[in-house]
Formats: sequence, C-alpha cells, structure tokens
Amino acid sequence: MKQPKLILLLIMFVLSGSQVFSQEPDTAVRYNQYGVKVNRTHLEAEERNGTLVLESKDQKYKIWYDARVQVDGAMFFGDTYNPIGNGMSIRRARFAVKSAFAEKWYAEFDMDISNSQLELKDAYLEFSPNKNLSLRVGNFKEGYSVESTTTSRYLTFIERANAVNAFAPSRHIGFAAMYNKNWLFGMGGIHFQTIGDLEERVFSEDNNKDYGYDEGVSFTGKLVAMPFYSDPNKGLHFGVSGSYRTPKSDAEIRGTERYSVRSLTSINRKKYMDTDMMPGVDHIVLGGIELAGYHKNFRFQGEYLLSNVSRKNDLPEEQFNGWYAFGSVLLFGGKYNYNTSEAEFTQPSRGKTWGDVELAFRYDYLNLNSRNDGLIMGGAGEGYTFGINYHVNNNVKIMLNYAYLNHDRYANGKGKLYVGHDSAGELTKDPEKVVESAGEAGEDYSMISIRFEVDF
Repeated sequence: MKQPKLILLLIMFVLSGSQVFSQEPDTAVRYNQYGVKVNRTHLEAEERNGTLVLESKDQKYKIWYDARVQVDGAMFFGDTYNPIGNGMSIRRARFAVKSAFAEKWYAEFDMDISNSQLELKDAYLEFSPNKNLSLRVGNFKEGYSVESTTTSRYLTFIERANAVNAFAPSRHIGFAAMYNKNWLFGMGGIHFQTIGDLEERVFSEDNNKDYGYDEGVSFTGKLVAMPFYSDPNKGLHFGVSGSYRTPKSDAEIRGTERYSVRSLTSINRKKYMDTDMMPGVDHIVLGGIELAGYHKNFRFQGEYLLSNVSRKNDLPEEQFNGWYAFGSVLLFGGKYNYNTSEAEFTQPSRGKTWGDVELAFRYDYLNLNSRNDGLIMGGAGEGYTFGINYHVNNNVKIMLNYAYLNHDRYANGKGKLYVGHDSAGELTKDPEKVVESAGEAGEDYSMISIRFEVDF
C-alpha cells in the first residue's frame, strides 16, 4: 500500500507544480528604493552569438553586457642599438553595459580596467528619430578613419597601423549626427576635450583653474559611399574624412600638439617616432582617404592620412602624413561581413564548425618629419606585418603576428634613443652625427606577438 500512496503523492506534486508555473505573471505593485512606484516589464533571456541579451517581448526594451579581455605577449629580435624587453600584458579588459529602450533611444557605458588602470571609454546617449538618422551626445569616437572606428574586437592585426595611432583622434566629449541610407553614410560632430585617463583630466583641470584656458574644440566629419550595399557577398567602401582642431586643454603644456606612437606593439614602451610637444599651435587640419572592399572570403583595406599643424607668431606650418594597406583571406569557407549602418567591417562568418583561419599581410608607413623648416623631425618608419588569426567561435580568437620595423635616423624618441654610430664608432642619439648610410641608420628589429581574446 505504501507504493500506490507514494505514486499518488508524486502525481499531486506534479499537478500542483504545473498549476504554479501556469499562473499569470505577477502584477503586484512594486516600489524602488526612493519610494516611487515603478513600471514592470517581463524580460526574456537569450544567448546571441555568445552574448547574453535580455529583451522584452515587444522588443521595445533590450539590455546586454559586453565584456572583452585581450592578453598580449611579444618577443623582439635583431641587433638593436637600444635593448628591448619581452613581456606580456592585459591589453584590454573592457566591461560595457548597453541598452536600447523606448524604441528610439540607446545608451552605452564602457570602461577599461586593463593592468589595473581605470579608463573611461564610451559613455553616451543616442536618439534616433527615424531609421536613417541618429543623434549622439557624450564621450565616443569621432568619425575619422575606418580603422580607428572599428572596434578592437574585430581588428585584423593585433595593433592598428602607426599612421592611425598617430593621427586618428579617437574618443572625445561632444555631439554628433549620423546618417545612413542605402549606399551613403555620413557622420559629423563637434568635439571637445578627452577624458581618457587621469593624467589627461588633471592637465585639463589645471589649465582651466590656473590659466582659464579653453578646453579646445574640433569639427570632424566623414562621408562614405558603399556600392553593392545590398549584396551580402561583396562590397566596396570609399571614404573621405576631415577635422579642424584647436589645441586641447588636456596637453601637459597648453597650446601644444604632440604626435607619437609605439611601433605596432604595446609591450615595447619606447616611442621611436615622436615629435615632442610642438609649441604655439593655432589649429590643426586632419584629412583622410579610405578605400576598402571584400568579396566573400577576400578583403582589402587602406587609408592615407595627413596632418597640417598651423602655428602662431609666424612659425611655419608643419606637415605630417602616413598610410597603410592590407589584404586578407579566410581559408576554410568563411566570409567577411560589413555593417552599412556604421560603414565598417564587423565579425566575419566562419566556414567550419571548428572555426576558420585567416591570413593577412599589411604594409604601413608613418612620417613625422616636417620638411618645411627641419625643426620638427620626429622620425619616420615603416612596418611589414604578417598575421595568422584563428577564429575559434563567436567568443574566442587567437592572433599571431610577425612584424619587421624599420625606422630612420630621426626616430630617436625625442633624443633619448640611439640611432647609429658617430665618426669615432660610438653609439649616438644625434641623427646629424650618424655615419651610417641612408637606409642603414635608425632602429630596426623584428617581433613576434600573440593575442588571446575572449568576447562575451
């Protein structure tokens, strides 16, 4: 008799449980911590390409978390004038909260805590009155350079080209409008100071407090034509961009501008190419031309970037420039994808269940020598980079780069680095004393770098 009773009890439990879970959603009134009655919306949880998304049934509200970790390592080779230390670092450790709400509104908050240094990235509000137009206010990337605006999670190489790192203005506080319809994309904005890290913020506050110095303003915009915009298997990207900029208050010395880069790595902390702080700056004009395209599993991309620095007190205008070009291919049936709403490449599709392998080659050149007066000679350099990327799944990517860097005799890191030998055979940091022939002077070396990346 015990067994039938046990079965009956189990049946009653199952029935009672099904009644509980089939009840209507809880409609009781709720209050927040400030004593205000709150609206309540049921959200459904779903994994979308490796990201957890919470969304209402009517799709009017959506919130998701966006995390990214990039672990980098690099080793350096060659008979160098200056020792280079191998190492590893957390290149990026990003955490973002993103939300679309009330149909036409979007907000994003993004921060980086890599290597225990907190840095604010995106923090903005966006309003879209229709499907073609968006208005944005806050801290975000200016519309300049397709390589700069492409998220780091979808970069083809471990580091962006030197010309992009030198000239592209990245994130600043400001206002911007974006328009996209069919084959045309446009973005224009007014931008002010950067608030990327604590040091920049302290400089800006001190310049305001001690000197009443304006934080500076920039007018930046770009236009992109996208033939074949409706074809998912091929596309072209023709872009032009420009920016008019006054000196920003986040510089250590007000009224100055400085261009400097770490040559294609974050591990080697030396900045070979460096103009130092150029004084008496009145305004800067940036210009750029973009050309890119793809067909199924083949892709190419290139940019030419320039900067004209106009100075006060009859000082000559300084001119700098650089460019890069690369090509890549997915080997196992994958294909490249392009986001027409933002005029940039996005995550490629993999061809196999185990992932896909991508091969890529890039040449880049940066010239920080202004030939107008010979006074600003920040150095020039070129890089040859070969990359192999393993796209494991939606969340994991492993990148391996080999690069050869060739710097000229003026790339001496503001006079701190050796660039050749003098007539006595001793190492010298003075490019005018170097006896090596053209093409032989300057620091040259090779490096192998690797990145383990997870996005979730």
